[in-house]
Amino acid sequence: MNNDLQTQRILFVCLGNICRSPTAEGVMLHLLKERDITSIVVDSAGTSAYHVGECADRRSQDAANRRGIQLPSRARQFVVEDFDRFDWIVAMDTENQHNIIDLARSTLDQKKVHLFRDFSPSDDVGLSVPDPYYENNFSQVFDLCMDCCIGLLQDVIHKE
Repeated sequence: MNNDLQTQRILFVCLGNICRSPTAEGVMLHLLKERDITSIVVDSAGTSAYHVGECADRRSQDAANRRGIQLPSRARQFVVEDFDRFDWIVAMDTENQHNIIDLARSTLDQKKVHLFRDFSPSDDVGLSVPDPYYENNFSQVFDLCMDCCIGLLQDVIHKE
């Protein structure tokens, strides 16, 4: 579909990169495949190094698998060079959004940082995706990721 358009790169970021951001990554990869879009590259990272190298949390994988979606990523930590590699840096919550902005080297870096739920079709502007690690609300988080990824994809396509 968009094979001749400029490649856009999206990075989803949460704290540990094992629940929310890999779910968003997997959902977006699924949406891109469904729509035969190859001009968008997706990755995920965490602001902490707690889980570097680990697969997505089993509970996140189960919530995704029940809907026919795979979560292929391995956890990695966000690094300053990600500002150079990605056009869209999408924080899953306000705390991580602030942590990412604190690492920004310029206003151009800062402008790349977005809050995920700002792309929701609902009036979720300014809200965080809850962390399911302790709350065990993995299905709710998956549903939020689906809604927000659809909204984000529309924005990315319209800015290409």
